Amino acid sequence: MNRYFYLLLILLTLSCNNERVLQLPEIENAEITKVLDVSPAYIFYDETQPDSTLLNRKNLISTTNWLVNVDKRLTLRQAIPHIKFLQDKKRNAEIHMNENAKNYFTCNDTSIGNLGFVEFTDVDFITNINSYENNQNIDNEIRTVYIHFFSNDVFSITELFGGKQTKEETMALKPYFNKDYFDSYRENKNKITLSFDKRLSFQSYINLKHKVLMFTNEMSEISNDEIIY
Repeated sequence: MNRYFYLLLILLTLSCNNERVLQLPEIENAEITKVLDVSPAYIFYDETQPDSTLLNRKNLISTTNWLVNVDKRLTLRQAIPHIKFLQDKKRNAEIHMNENAKNYFTCNDTSIGNLGFVEFTDVDFITNINSYENNQNIDNEIRTVYIHFFSNDVFSITELFGGKQTKEETMALKPYFNKDYFDSYRENKNKITLSFDKRLSFQSYINLKHKVLMFTNEMSEISNDEIIY
């Protein structure tokens, strides 16, 4: 039995014998396909709850790698508060610390018919945009690129260089959002910050983020700050 179906079997027996099904987000060609020494957390889609989510974190061990299983049907507005809660819980642990332990989102990698993982250990989910913007330091040697995802179909690019805005345009995701487009950033050092509409599903979030990681080149640094607006 492969790991994907084994995980689903576990999910079906969780929460005090109440059967719950968690639909994992899907990606292709995950960079990470194996994680050892793990403990899981689950963020279920549950319409009986006020915010349609249910967090199960009973089996988390602070010294292990955490696999955070988020139902792909949840919106970022619903899922991010629980994800930030888990991050804070691990970061603020006063005992039994393991600096090498990481956090991963669990996905179904359709290219191999098995599990794939997306690390988010150092990601800071920014929900207070005004406070964030007021505390940014401008590096005049690096082009700052903001990629804003409005939906699965539309995104915008805002560029800043030398403290001045040099570009702002809104485009359809297809045909512009591809490797050829990102190759245009190869000439300069770039720092790319991602932002996502909070109404996007977790499936859309994983898919869009995964594409950015695949398309960007060695001249681009992906910021750990992710804006949820």
